[in-house]
Amino acid sequence: MPAPEISDAAPAGSAGATVGKVSWAFMGRYPSRWIAIGLGSGLARRAPGTVGTLWAWAAFLLLDRWLGDAGWAALIAGSLAVGVWACTRTAQALGQTDPGAIVWDEIVAFWIVLWLLMPAGFVAQTVAFVLFRAFDAIKPGPVGYVDRRFKRASGWLQGVGILADDLVAALCTLLVIASWRFIFP
Repeated sequence: MPAPEISDAAPAGSAGATVGKVSWAFMGRYPSRWIAIGLGSGLARRAPGTVGTLWAWAAFLLLDRWLGDAGWAALIAGSLAVGVWACTRTAQALGQTDPGAIVWDEIVAFWIVLWLLMPAGFVAQTVAFVLFRAFDAIKPGPVGYVDRRFKRASGWLQGVGILADDLVAALCTLLVIASWRFIFP
């Protein structure tokens, strides 16, 4: 299977413009890339953010058997800290501000949604998935605002920006679900 092309690669000679496409070989060179690209889920040809979110859902259901609230809190906090580093380094290597192949932001943000939503049945989890993907893809209101604020960030703020809009999308998802539960107990 050929690697998906990255269409907005940085101009030749610009800082970090070392790779024009994302592939298994690109990931294999650095741990930061394995993390940022969601262990390969970001290599999906279409909708890598959706594939990364599905990976997050499956991983959550698997890990939830062994992790309690303290375990999830530690995993999410660690994943956010490592994510800033991994997303920054990978985006810089690709010469882009927020490459679509980077899905660690979707993974961690959706873990937060599921952690705070559970216990919940399949229908509620599916609604959370659809809401999260809608907020992340469409970027309405506060999600779009945060995305625009960090679009041209540099240095470590680049990784913060990659994660920030997805965290706001997670917050919006949780607010919609909480509002629904409040109105229709």
